Amino acid sequence: MYLFQLYRDVDINGISGTGIVAEGVEFSNGSVVLSWSFGDYHTHESLPSISAVRHIHGHTGKTRVLWKNL
Repeated sequence: MYLFQLYRDVDINGISGTGIVAEGVEFSNGSVVLSWSFGDYHTHESLPSISAVRHIHGHTGKTRVLWKNL
């Protein structure tokens, strides 16, 4: 299991802001769960892979995955 944060350099939608916008876990089978932490809303999202996270939420490099050391 690997921990990461989504770090947004530019908020193209004007919703989540910049900086750390979500925390995530990548499981040994490759699936991912994100916990979004912006504003008054705290939601969770399940995705099939870290590549799906980058594709959906990466905004062409404006949001980065920052891996955390355990």
